[in-house]
Amino acid sequence: MNLGLSLSRNATRLPNKEAIVCEGRSFTYSELNREVNRLANGFIARGLSKGDKVAMMMKNSDQFVMVFYALMKAGAVAVPINFRLTASEVEYLLNDSDAKMVVFDEEFAEVMHRACKETPMVELKICAGKKAFADQLLLDSILSSDDCNPDVEVLESDDCEILYTSGTTGRPKGALFDHHRVFHVGINLTAMMGLTVEDRVIHIAPLYHCAQLNLFMVLSTFLGCTQVIYQDFDPVQTLKAFEEHRISVFFGVPTMYNFFLQVPNGKEFDLSSVRKCAYGAAPMPLSLLEKSMDLFSHKQFYNLCGLTEGGPGGVCLTPSRHLDKIGAGGTPIPNTEVRVVDETGEDVATGQIGEFIIRGETVMKEYYNKSEETQETFRDGWLYTGDLATMDEEGYITLVDRKKDMIISGGENVYSTEVEQAIYAHPDVLETAVIGIPHEVWGETVAAVIVPQKEAVINPEEIKAFCREKLAGYKVPRMFYQMEQLPRNASGKVLKFQLRKHYIEQQAKENVQT
Repeated sequence: MNLGLSLSRNATRLPNKEAIVCEGRSFTYSELNREVNRLANGFIARGLSKGDKVAMMMKNSDQFVMVFYALMKAGAVAVPINFRLTASEVEYLLNDSDAKMVVFDEEFAEVMHRACKETPMVELKICAGKKAFADQLLLDSILSSDDCNPDVEVLESDDCEILYTSGTTGRPKGALFDHHRVFHVGINLTAMMGLTVEDRVIHIAPLYHCAQLNLFMVLSTFLGCTQVIYQDFDPVQTLKAFEEHRISVFFGVPTMYNFFLQVPNGKEFDLSSVRKCAYGAAPMPLSLLEKSMDLFSHKQFYNLCGLTEGGPGGVCLTPSRHLDKIGAGGTPIPNTEVRVVDETGEDVATGQIGEFIIRGETVMKEYYNKSEETQETFRDGWLYTGDLATMDEEGYITLVDRKKDMIISGGENVYSTEVEQAIYAHPDVLETAVIGIPHEVWGETVAAVIVPQKEAVINPEEIKAFCREKLAGYKVPRMFYQMEQLPRNASGKVLKFQLRKHYIEQQAKENVQT
């Protein structure tokens, strides 16, 4: 089995079924397969060989889907890139991944032009647009007249993706996957969420990120679902899309659900077709979850708690336990084992905090070209995630913090997630991130960065008093910062290392209370 074969089979099994819809364009599975074959044969004619790495700097679109599956059929390795990156950041990824070819949207032509000046491996630069630099080819010029499947043997064990980690603690690393691993991501999600060929799935979260790409695009193509694609997230536009396209499955980060709730007439949209909602990348506060369930008029919510190195894979909190286990990441997804261990690799006692580790069918092969980091991450076949967690008597995992985000104040461990959940409950708070700031006496002091609700004014003393009712005194934030929005990566995770760096350097110039 390989990813390209799933598309070929659907072209025979469901030839006239609508496969993708994007900006007024639509393709049946038969039409999509032919376009993908033309592109794959065109890439091969231009010198693409099995195993070559190809970077994709593209927004969500029908072309993204076509390029990805063309690479799968050609036996190449796709390297999706965050389109928000600068030229120097892109240059690093191209060199790190040994990319031989790059495909990008027209609006990124200049960034890619500058990025490729110091990338000797890149031989072919292809722009998916109408205008390009002199050394760049247009995607349309690559298309072959041959719309038959490429004559390339692609095995389940062949590499197919390098997915770069979020970079929440520094330079991103490339997680390498083969077809077998990615294929099982889809199998696992089907088993957990019960998706079927009748589902209509919307892609709004970026397709270059592992969650939307592997969990939902690869799975939807495998099942033969109809996929509706939008480039960017706009809460009103998305609510309209649910109604217009009769979407049945949606995945988003908690922030997206929060934005839905800010739409004044949100309840006026017909959301009756949406039968399953999934979220991930960050905890969903109970108040936000309950309001979201009310908006969609159902409780079929899934917390997909995983990591890039897992495919993504990890644990899932299913609808039946959502309200009584809120805050928990869940239990292991199918074909996955999880443990919580101490520094020696021994299981900790029930309810004790340790490091969350996993192993299973979807876990990456290695960090590409980084043997030392791979050895540090894998021990005895287990992937050490760097997440701190607890496991209860029923086997439910609750993540409490990243190892590097844990705050040690006066010798006491403070877990940022616990403090954030307490602050989130305040009615004036839209979003918050809790970080540790160096303190000459206590080592670190707890600081809260808060995005207020519209027109709300954050009163630090009021927030402190509110927190004291829920938290021990040493956990209550001593410093407060106010921002218009939190810095996040593509998956919606807050970049706490950026917040720490910023506020340490600025020494709390504005909106600080001690």
